[in-house]
Amino acid sequence: MNFKRPRGTSDILPQDQPHWSHVYSTASKIAEQFGFGRIDTPTFEETSLFQRGVGDETDIVQKEMYSFDDHGGDSITLRPEGTASVCRAYIENGLHNLPQPVRMFYMAPMFRYERPQAGRVRQHHQFGCEIIGDSSPEVDAEIIELGWKYINDLGLKGVTLRLNNLGDPTARSGYLSDLEKYFTGVANQLPQIDQKRLQRAPLRVLDSKHPVTQSLTDAAPRSVDYITGETKEHWTSLLTLLDNLKTNYPEFSYTIDHRLVRGLDYYNRTVFEYEPIGATGQQTLLAGGRYDPLIGILGGQETPAIGFGSGIERMILEMKKQKVTVAQLKGPKIIIITVGDSGKASASLATELRTAGISTILAPKRSLKAQMRYANNQAAENVLILGDREVNQGTVSFKNLAADGVQQEIRRDAATIAEHIRSYREN
Repeated sequence: MNFKRPRGTSDILPQDQPHWSHVYSTASKIAEQFGFGRIDTPTFEETSLFQRGVGDETDIVQKEMYSFDDHGGDSITLRPEGTASVCRAYIENGLHNLPQPVRMFYMAPMFRYERPQAGRVRQHHQFGCEIIGDSSPEVDAEIIELGWKYINDLGLKGVTLRLNNLGDPTARSGYLSDLEKYFTGVANQLPQIDQKRLQRAPLRVLDSKHPVTQSLTDAAPRSVDYITGETKEHWTSLLTLLDNLKTNYPEFSYTIDHRLVRGLDYYNRTVFEYEPIGATGQQTLLAGGRYDPLIGILGGQETPAIGFGSGIERMILEMKKQKVTVAQLKGPKIIIITVGDSGKASASLATELRTAGISTILAPKRSLKAQMRYANNQAAENVLILGDREVNQGTVSFKNLAADGVQQEIRRDAATIAEHIRSYREN
């Protein structure tokens, strides 16, 4: 039988890991710098959590969720996004009793049944941050700054921020009414998929990637023109805070884009996306916004919140496109080359070195030349050659592969070998 990985999934091989390690370590470091603690939620949840939280009319719920009935007859869904799960955990674990706001981040796989393409797969991994319990524009600016610093520290250049304000429920009612009237008037020009979106949820039409629809949205009503009162003050303050970010981040820039609505029902007020300048298609690197209604929708107390999600696969694609240099995996400190019948002594020495905290590999039993070639292919720092003579004398031949190639005979114990390793490193 010829088994293959499921369509839309990937094997992350050892040679791929340097990029993944770079992203994971950078994400953790930045999140902790901003005072976030890590949260891990289950890979699957009750289907109703996403139906209620994400929205029945969204593409995720309509077409993309991996849902099934378990053996107990309960409908279960593999997690398609992280925010609803974090909010469920916030409610269930009584995190509203903690000092607010609560800052949490996660790095986890997500599952969506989509047509696989570059930057969009059926199992992808996501870094996400959520701030729950604060409605201030300062928190909006903080989460946007965190996203910028994360992208910057990964080594990416030429990335810009798109920003919009969807308003509060009162303002959005008038806006959605006018938006529906506008698109209904040009419905015969819309492609069929967007005509269906118009019937289900007019706001979704703005998110269309079809060129005809995008051109028609230029004249569509703009949500920022409908915001008033405290919502407008919040928006004005946020823009001032973002302008101030340019003092410390000279390359930081943003544009207000009235097409930006995000694809989930729980968003209100601030929404944003980071993408490479001049990007087309599926190239959003990080996106999110404010979701003040969500915790109330899920049965908790009304609690303001904001967050973002960032696909790791898509981030790595952009890093490779921009040829970002990442630290490569280090080879073992030592590879032991065995000559003659000294296999047992080699195995014993390897155990002694590992116990001392020195990464050690036994070369496969081949010719001396083939074992040396293996050591070079493994990017080993040093080799130890152990033959019958060395076994009898209690010694080992030590060679640093990065130095001048001089081979030294030293005592066969972990402390002596470790001292030789340190001496080459210091020189």
